[in-house]
Amino acid sequence: MSVTGQRPSAVSAALAKDRLGVPSVVFFVVSAAAPLMVVAGSVPTAYTVTGVIGVPFGFLLLGAIFALFAVGYVTMARHVVNAGAFYAYAAQGLGKTAGVATAWVALLAYNALQLGLYGIIGSAAEPLLADWFGASPPWWVIGLAAWAVTGALGLLRVDVNGKILSVLLVSEIAVVLLFDLGDLTHAAPSGISFEGFSPAALFVPGVGAALATVVAGFAGIESSVVFAEESKDRDRTVPTATYLGIAIIAILYSFSAWAQMVPTGPDGIVKAATEQGPLLVFNQAATHMGSAIATIGSVLFVTSSIACMIAFHNTTARYIFALGRENVLPSVFGRTSARTAAPVAGSLLQTALGLIVISVYAISGLDPVTKLFFTFGAFGGLGLLTLLTVTSIAVIVFFSRNPARETTWRTRVAPALSTVALSVIIGMTLINFDTVLGVAPDSPIRWILPGIFVVAIVFGVIWARVLKGTRPEVYANIGLGAQAVGGSK
Repeated sequence: MSVTGQRPSAVSAALAKDRLGVPSVVFFVVSAAAPLMVVAGSVPTAYTVTGVIGVPFGFLLLGAIFALFAVGYVTMARHVVNAGAFYAYAAQGLGKTAGVATAWVALLAYNALQLGLYGIIGSAAEPLLADWFGASPPWWVIGLAAWAVTGALGLLRVDVNGKILSVLLVSEIAVVLLFDLGDLTHAAPSGISFEGFSPAALFVPGVGAALATVVAGFAGIESSVVFAEESKDRDRTVPTATYLGIAIIAILYSFSAWAQMVPTGPDGIVKAATEQGPLLVFNQAATHMGSAIATIGSVLFVTSSIACMIAFHNTTARYIFALGRENVLPSVFGRTSARTAAPVAGSLLQTALGLIVISVYAISGLDPVTKLFFTFGAFGGLGLLTLLTVTSIAVIVFFSRNPARETTWRTRVAPALSTVALSVIIGMTLINFDTVLGVAPDSPIRWILPGIFVVAIVFGVIWARVLKGTRPEVYANIGLGAQAVGGSK
């Protein structure tokens, strides 16, 4: 073995190049959105907590808003390539201090979205295990099994994860469409109604809560840019995957939310969703197509949860990697495995946090669905909306300072319109945050959770100023991505 220092290192500061094509990136995007989990969980919840039957139109509206956001987002991706997309865009558009503050919000939001999923996997798997074996282990045992699988996959090549997600996702979407077909062929006596697609059915009292409830279903639409460094022909792959992901999510969710309404009629969907909750879609499937199909759907509900965990685990690990590579976090996080090019330290940190969260909730006896899945999901969704809004502003400022051969629509108009639309949704979410969390209007947690993001922003600003004063060479490289490594040597 050579000891000259020329042998290949066990780690590097670069992610794998040219491993992901459009299909793989789309799988990461849509898997993070967890179609079956949203169709079975978020859609009935939206009907239940708001009484609004315009949920199908709500998904189309949000899809249009996110597509508007994507115009500036993917345009920026051609000029700034960095696995820490939001962080890098804010740093290069709004300044390095704003970039670090944005990074802490991103880390909080993505960790919350990923860790919260450990709360749903148990409730998804318990009925199946009880039916098959007559008993089921506690939710946290099931959660630990999913935790182990997710942690192990996080250390493998990113394209391996993409292939696994492709199998799970195609199966998941197929069963959702099968359930939808069953609903459409068993319409209520009053016949098929398209009232759910009417804007008038959405813009009623409760519209804010309805949009806030379903907005988390779009979590992951931004993750295409996170994988830009690992994509083939990224100038084509990233925008194509982004727009495809948004279109698939919006259309599938809207269609499925409407299909659930067909057997009950518009007048009966709220009552049915309230009484049956997440079981509504499976009960409808069992009635229309038999218990075997419903069981397959239940199995895929479990795999949907795992696919979502894998997608968010990979995304969050890359954010941690991006910050470590630039020494905003300890440099150990900015190294990848020479064998798999996976961000090992960031992945292991995610795994450790998962173990801590599962252990705390198991020991304390807190309800994993309401106190972990829904609370963490709502918190992460609010953070994601904040990141999208900040990024839209950053795009406008970046191109005003760095003129490029891009159209005004891409660099100013679309980002400005998305900023306004996203700000309105944030306002609606905060106003209705108690409904989204399922707590009393005067519950302190409705303000404590948003306040955590404020604290994170303040901490980020302070940390950026500390870096500027004590490690100016690190501060100078903030937001530069792979260039920071070369520049720091």
